[in-house]
Amino acid sequence: MKIHFGPGGWVQWPDSEEFSIEFMRLLGAAQEGGSMVSECLLAASRIDPTDGGDSWYREWIRMADISNERANAAFKRGHVLTAQSNWLRAINYYQASAFDFDAADKKQEHALRTMRACARRYVAHLTPAGEVVEIPWLNGYALEGYFLPAPAASGRAPVVVCMGEPGHRKEEYLHKAARYARDRGMSMLAVDLLGSGTCAKFDEVVGRSDLETSVGHVMDYLTTRDDVDERRIAILGDGSGSSFVARGVALDNRFAAAVCDGGIWDMHERSFLMNRLSLNSPGSNGVDGGLVGRKFHCPVLITMGEQGWLERDCVTDLFERLKIANSDISLKIFESSETAAAQGHRDNPTLASEFIFDWMADRLNSISA
Repeated sequence: MKIHFGPGGWVQWPDSEEFSIEFMRLLGAAQEGGSMVSECLLAASRIDPTDGGDSWYREWIRMADISNERANAAFKRGHVLTAQSNWLRAINYYQASAFDFDAADKKQEHALRTMRACARRYVAHLTPAGEVVEIPWLNGYALEGYFLPAPAASGRAPVVVCMGEPGHRKEEYLHKAARYARDRGMSMLAVDLLGSGTCAKFDEVVGRSDLETSVGHVMDYLTTRDDVDERRIAILGDGSGSSFVARGVALDNRFAAAVCDGGIWDMHERSFLMNRLSLNSPGSNGVDGGLVGRKFHCPVLITMGEQGWLERDCVTDLFERLKIANSDISLKIFESSETAAAQGHRDNPTLASEFIFDWMADRLNSISA
């Protein structure tokens, strides 16, 4: 078994891009307690990426079950901290085992159900204890979130909303973001679009054209809590496959700060479609106005990796267009030479999280408590 490391991070199986990308995420999570390097390498040594995902599922579910059993045993002996560490790793391994299956697959359903059970136990035994919350959104389809209160908060505390974009699960934020919020005196709400079930219903929702409405409903929920400083609410949407968080922030003037793609992915798609239209119909150039981003009501930070899906020149060009309407908007591109340069900063999430949460803390702390 060989691990290839290049400008875009680790490549475990050069002929299996999707498995390699997920493995990179798992290795990067080790820095944050979401995995162990030795466990990841052991599982990878037993995986054959050409067998249709059978060995992938088998090895990660095995590693997840071992961590879950270890956590439960430690908890029975009163070793809560050890239990928490193992639940956190089990969550990540269960998520990894299911990523290559569609929502109707029984293997995915089992893995996600067990993953959520681990997450609920982990959240319930934090100090202070977290909560599993339900947030009304669509008729018959509520969002589910984990609310982790700021430590030692005696009154209303600032909050960061970690919003999982389509396909991104909120459980990932328990290892990826929670400690950065906690160490800076912030509460955290981790929420995604997947609802409280394990399958089916999300497929009816993900194709909607108004996903951004979920952002306003999350804000509505937070303003009902007596432990939230509604003047100091930030939002983090760090996926780049969709700009719905940016659209939601642009429609809501209650956020104090936002870290998202700023609408760059939307703008890129519009640009691509306009180029296609202009080739087929020279008179279609008049739709260029669609490239101009919406105006944001709060400071916005965009972070990208140099080896991400969009080329650097494309990102900087679209960013300059965004700045025309938004003066308080920043762009940070992580270079290959410093890592965190892969898509979603999978190769080094720590570096990106330090930068992002320092930026958010500066904005929220500038507002008087």
